[in-house]
Amino acid sequence: VQLQAFGGGLVQAGDSLRLSCAASGRTFSTYAVGWFRQAPGKEREFVAAINWSGGGKYYSDSVKGRFTISGDNAKSTVYLQMTSLKPGDTAVYYCAARGGPGGINSLRLGLVDYWGQGTQVTVSS
Repeated sequence: VQLQAFGGGLVQAGDSLRLSCAASGRTFSTYAVGWFRQAPGKEREFVAAINWSGGGKYYSDSVKGRFTISGDNAKSTVYLQMTSLKPGDTAVYYCAARGGPGGINSLRLGLVDYWGQGTQVTVSS
């Protein structure tokens, strides 16, 4: 599976942005797919994930209520709609997929089988 993330950019606090993660090489049908982010000087952290086959979703507390993860099976693409962005959301965002045991529960703990390249999100105050 190859994952390509795009959609990052420079926005102002309160703005919205949508990230996309497109998969090639294999479909997402049996995978959990999600997003992580890494701010300068900080460790990579989990943001959100979706259980592709069942549609279950999980969010970190820091983004719950502001970010929405969704998927388009026909396009093999997962989206992260980010609203009410804050300067603290500034980071490189990475998409990730888990095809092994545990699905979404493993993915959110950092057990990732495939990583995409990052896309920079910068939120100015």
